[in-house]
Amino acid sequence: MPTEKFENGAWAHPSRLPLGAGWAGQCTAPGHEGELPAQDCLQSFCNLGYAGGCTWSPQQRVWDAVRFAVVAKRGEKDGSSARRVRVHYVCEQNYLPVEHGDLEFDLASTCLRPHQDIRVQKMAECFLQSYLKKSPDPVAKGIRP
Repeated sequence: MPTEKFENGAWAHPSRLPLGAGWAGQCTAPGHEGELPAQDCLQSFCNLGYAGGCTWSPQQRVWDAVRFAVVAKRGEKDGSSARRVRVHYVCEQNYLPVEHGDLEFDLASTCLRPHQDIRVQKMAECFLQSYLKKSPDPVAKGIRP
């Protein structure tokens, strides 16, 4: 569960990570809930997805990676004050999709269409924060989901 940016990672291109940057946080694996993974675990598993090599990762799981992409931005061309972003997610297991959908964020307030799994929701929020930080839109840079 990501909680804060992990600025000291050794990734060649952190912006290519699934959440758009490195993140530190707490483990949600059964038996390790709330524990803080070591830095090498964060770099090698948690931030890359497919943490099957992590000794904390359960053998039986519904999905083992989540990918995100911004698929629509509203309120830019029509001049309206509504700033909405639709984020598409894909939950994967063994490199195949097992679930997908869209989450919609109103950048001025909150998520209008959240995911039922708080872990996916939090990852989507972190992804969107990374995306907005890199956005060429100066207004978006100051907005947090």
